[in-house]
Amino acid sequence: MPEPTPAPDRPWTFLSNHGHVLVALSRDPSARLRDIADTVGITERATQAIVRDLEEGGYVTKVKVGRRNEYRLHPHRRLRHPAESDTPIKALLGIFD
Repeated sequence: MPEPTPAPDRPWTFLSNHGHVLVALSRDPSARLRDIADTVGITERATQAIVRDLEEGGYVTKVKVGRRNEYRLHPHRRLRHPAESDTPIKALLGIFD
């Protein structure tokens, strides 16, 4: 039996944009925010705000490398929602390796 496809008038995904940005950073920690925005399908400004949220939450640290930024993830930090708060983000990121 074929998998049902989402209705085009109500598209949704299982991950939030924060989750998509986190996955993109885990795949390429030296990616430009412009490229992450293109990958996720959001604006560069939204990507900047999400990265700032991730930094403030302690999930990511921005490190200057020459003229570029590199992002170091902290995989032992726990997911934020109370239902998953005992799960480290490395478990989520491991799905996408």
